[in-house]
Amino acid sequence: MAITRRSFLKGVATTSAASVIGPSLLASASASAAETTGTWKVSGSHWGAFRAHVYAGKVQEIKPLEADTNPSEMINGIKGIIYNPSRVRYPMVRLDWLKKHKYSAETRGDNRFIRVTWDEALDLFYRELERVQKDYGPWALHAGQTGWRQTGQFHSCTSHMQRAVGMHGNFITKVGDYSTGAGQTILPYVLGSTEVYAQGTSWSEILKNSDNIVLWANDPVKNLQVGWNCETHQSFPYLEQLKEKVAKGEINVISVDPVKNKTQRFLQNDHMYINPMTDVAFMLAIAHVLYNEDLYDKKFIETYCLGFADFIKYVQGESKDKVEKTPEWAAEICGVSADKIREFARMLVNGRTQILMGWCIQRQEHGEQPYWAAAVVAAMVGQIGLPGGGISYGHHYSGIGVPSTGFAAPGGFPRNLDQGMKPKWDNNDFNGYSKTIPVARWVDCLLEPGKEIRYNGSKVKLPGYKMMVISGNNPWNHHQDRNRMKKAFKQLHTVVTIEFAWTASCRFSDIVLPACTQFERNDIDVYGSYSGKGLLAMHRLVDPLFQSKTDFEIFTELTRRFGRHKEYTRGMDEMQWVRSLYDGCRDANKGKFDMPEFDEFWEKSVLDFGEGQPWVRHADFRKDPEINALGTPSGFIEITSRKIGRYGYEHCQEHPMWFEKTERSHGGPGSDKYPFWLQSCHPDKRLHSQMCESEEFRATYTVAGREPIYINPIDAKEKGIKDGDLVRVYNDRGQLLAGAVLTDSYPRGVIRIEEGAWYGPLNEKEGAICTYGDPNTLTMDIGTSELAQATSANTCIVEFEKFTGKVPPVTSFGGPLEVA
Repeated sequence: MAITRRSFLKGVATTSAASVIGPSLLASASASAAETTGTWKVSGSHWGAFRAHVYAGKVQEIKPLEADTNPSEMINGIKGIIYNPSRVRYPMVRLDWLKKHKYSAETRGDNRFIRVTWDEALDLFYRELERVQKDYGPWALHAGQTGWRQTGQFHSCTSHMQRAVGMHGNFITKVGDYSTGAGQTILPYVLGSTEVYAQGTSWSEILKNSDNIVLWANDPVKNLQVGWNCETHQSFPYLEQLKEKVAKGEINVISVDPVKNKTQRFLQNDHMYINPMTDVAFMLAIAHVLYNEDLYDKKFIETYCLGFADFIKYVQGESKDKVEKTPEWAAEICGVSADKIREFARMLVNGRTQILMGWCIQRQEHGEQPYWAAAVVAAMVGQIGLPGGGISYGHHYSGIGVPSTGFAAPGGFPRNLDQGMKPKWDNNDFNGYSKTIPVARWVDCLLEPGKEIRYNGSKVKLPGYKMMVISGNNPWNHHQDRNRMKKAFKQLHTVVTIEFAWTASCRFSDIVLPACTQFERNDIDVYGSYSGKGLLAMHRLVDPLFQSKTDFEIFTELTRRFGRHKEYTRGMDEMQWVRSLYDGCRDANKGKFDMPEFDEFWEKSVLDFGEGQPWVRHADFRKDPEINALGTPSGFIEITSRKIGRYGYEHCQEHPMWFEKTERSHGGPGSDKYPFWLQSCHPDKRLHSQMCESEEFRATYTVAGREPIYINPIDAKEKGIKDGDLVRVYNDRGQLLAGAVLTDSYPRGVIRIEEGAWYGPLNEKEGAICTYGDPNTLTMDIGTSELAQATSANTCIVEFEKFTGKVPPVTSFGGPLEVA
């Protein structure tokens, strides 16, 4: 007898139809299609928002979110982050540390590790926290390493690590960062805020009002590909408009830079070559011309500035070194002719001029000086606070210059302990050492413990700590002088690193815990760091691979070992936290932006808050400097800082000055032995070291499997080097291999290896060659000055040659040597 589907279902009414027929017959057509073809999920990253096609539990394809009309090609590297051969797959412990308890760490860096269980690894982590707090105290634990964590408001690795470790006991932390260490320290004395992370004049106002734009060591086309939060790339349409205006002669754009950078090549604007690290001499000569030709804005100086007279005495040669800072004097140093210096100075006051400074220029010895001197030049031009005029220190970062909507962003997971909460080891005795150190001086602590250094008006006694905890951060990328770091790490008892990829920091650690990537967890993020364009749902694309866990899970389990896990989590799981952060954001925006309930947002994935209103930096100050005073001690622009002067520093005095470098190419100190300047700026194809592990994407730019070295063709020809050759680069600090790319965008005497290349030593010994091309194998580890004590990575001269002999394999990628 024929049985229809309808009658059959009636006959099994008391039984679940799905259990009889199976789910496929009852599924909707769309659900069946999804089962066959997979699903598309929305998420975000430093490189932009995207849709991911997920099928059979794996990400198959990534495409940019439709709202991103100028996506970065780096979006193509995201799959390679998830599925990269360098994934930290299991908890690992260094062989000799575990078996021999060899705290002297002579073999640290040999990359030999033993796989352990999660419980074993966390027990060892907790044991070491206990030992250090009991035997030494909080001064012996450094848990202050932070950096460009993965995006997402809830899963911030620094917050999770420092909250959990802080519940156990106090620790050493840091102040400042590697990106803008000198700038963020000097500018509050001069302009009243760090400036480098402040919203700048809107691009629309610049395009409408500027006659001249000076891109000073600034490459926005390269650097605006990434953002602190999920990047929108809203700056690029403005750059397209600028390109059109340059072509029509409507705006004069000039790039001041030793190299012809990506932006200059894109805009096809004028380029002014300047010898590396000599910008301050050039700026002082500009000030000399503006003053002596009576071109500077006297009224602006008198109304808005303090200390001009003392600065001009120095420029005129009436104080300090008694050398007049004429264009002829500067030309001998900076390589720009005296006539061109005069021409440039006159151009600055010929119409409305916007100066846009980059960050690389302050990552050098005396890095405070070019930012300070540039502010003085801008003050003499007199256009600070006018639309399309003045100076900016951030228009190449995270969409600064895109008008802000005013949307109140969601909060994040708390980094600090809750009010009234005490750590298990409530010991705040740092044994006379400083509990906070300048970020770039942490290696000095290990090599010179107890040394007292001067920093930003105070004294810092360096703690010789015994243990480091590193989470989502790669100090073996961002710090300088690898051989010096090897010496320093031998002083450590224990290094714990929580990471998803086997970086050099993992290689030189003792306990390595596998975190998952941001694409293996749920979160929310701001869409547009400065524009506040919207809010983005970051859907988990796939389950955590191998034995990786979220930072939240890792530190919940660590705090469970000393009975604080309920306080750590506040009794909420991942999605409850994400919902809570969203609801808090929704409450904060009531009356201005109507946000739906969380479930609707989570399904929709993106909230768009529209466009912001144009804005001009320092306009309020210009309108009324008394009511809208700057944050400087006087409230005015401080051309001369009495406060800095009272510090009595040798390398950063009361006003901008020219200081010769410890080493400098183009006739500077040491150039007879090492004649080439090594520029190690932010990369074009990565975010610092992030995405270097993405194997297929890395293959699109490497040369012979190595990081590219960009060389002037004439310099290369003299050394018998052709495109694609392996090159050995070296100085007294180290040596590396890189692959030659010949291009006339680089002048003679200048080479570039972009920072972020993964360190791959041939072995753990000092002096071992880096097999992949990490420029920090060669860079100098000294502070910018007594004021900022920041990184001086770009004060670096080298020699290079064609590599001959047996080529060593690249050792940067692929994980540890696992010992049974």
